[in-house]
Amino acid sequence: MHIFIEIFGLHIASYGLMITLGVLFANIIAFFVARKLNQDFNDVIILEGYSFLGAFLGAKLLYLAVAFRQIEWSRITDIEYFQQLMQGGFVFYGGFIGGIAAILLAGRIHKIRAVEYIRTYIFLIPMIHCFGRIGCFLAGCCYGVPYRGVGAVTFPEGGFAPAGVKLFPVQLVEAGCLLVISACILVLVLRRRFEWTIEMYLLLYAITRFVLENFRYDAARGMYFGLSTSQWISIGMVAFAVFLVKRRRVRKS
Repeated sequence: MHIFIEIFGLHIASYGLMITLGVLFANIIAFFVARKLNQDFNDVIILEGYSFLGAFLGAKLLYLAVAFRQIEWSRITDIEYFQQLMQGGFVFYGGFIGGIAAILLAGRIHKIRAVEYIRTYIFLIPMIHCFGRIGCFLAGCCYGVPYRGVGAVTFPEGGFAPAGVKLFPVQLVEAGCLLVISACILVLVLRRRFEWTIEMYLLLYAITRFVLENFRYDAARGMYFGLSTSQWISIGMVAFAVFLVKRRRVRKS
């Protein structure tokens, strides 16, 4: 576990570093995709900027909602505690919903065909998310259940995960799944087969996340009727993807 990584004498948060690397790598790939498809990369950057703001707000707000009971609200006026609260604690699904909403808003403001761009570049979401999950592993958050099989990992004291306990490497497993999802969609995009990319991502990630939630052990996830918050959202995503598929087929017929 490396919550902070030292670079040239500077202590940099590993999670933030991995997200930054993911964004840089994703933008390089997006640049070449835009060139291949003769699209305006400036439009991609505009939509991306809005998506980051929406994703940050959405991820933080959903975290605050899920962890409402664990937050010491009496200390919310304490600057140090408030900064700590703002720096840590994000829920991906909140970021996904907030990011997509921001992209659609940006499309209206800047007269960009946002849905078309989402279909083309949705592979960037699991790509950046993959780097984020590696950051989770380095920081020791979003950890797995106790496990003594092949690939078990242990974390030292001072992190989020229980120290010295062998755990399932759920962060790395999810990172691998995200990489595969991103690669599959990218192959379709490069072949100009954009028709079902959104539905494909929604289905593949929702199913993956629903299954992997059973291997998560961190408490701040929210449990309702035996399922975590993310599992309920996964069910909603699958239902929405099925709705999109049926609606498009009806329109075609």
